[in-house]
Amino acid sequence: MSASPSLPVVVVLDNIRSLYNTGAFFRTADGCALEKLVLCGITPRPDQGARQRHAIAKTALGAETAVAWEYEAETAIAIAKAAGAGYHIVAIENSEHAIDLYDWVPTWPVCLVFGHETDGVAPEVVRGIETHVSIPMLGEKRSLNVASAAAVVLYELLRRRRSM
Repeated sequence: MSASPSLPVVVVLDNIRSLYNTGAFFRTADGCALEKLVLCGITPRPDQGARQRHAIAKTALGAETAVAWEYEAETAIAIAKAAGAGYHIVAIENSEHAIDLYDWVPTWPVCLVFGHETDGVAPEVVRGIETHVSIPMLGEKRSLNVASAAAVVLYELLRRRRSM
């Protein structure tokens, strides 16, 4: 049986600080057959030493060795590379002009940008991104953990792609 084609999505992580969130991104990326993760700024990497490797691997369960990834120090450079390669750049952000995830019609291929757990995508980065998408939140809390948000968005994109 041949492997399924990859989901035409690249995910850029803008200064994610948690080793465990990074591991969860790898695990979800593997589950969705994502094209690539791009780790930027302070985002922990599997090649940074034993502590980082162990903590990421604890959550990723080996996906860190199965998913294509690269490091780019500057998020803006990672986004420019993706845009230059023809990806539609989308920030997953709670902003006043964000489109509801379930109303959004993605333009393939897509580059999703997820930001810092507390601060979101850096203001200087998010200003340059035309499309913002948010996950509907019906309870009192207005956001999800960043790795949980990624799982929601990526599996929604996978669902849509499979129905094409």
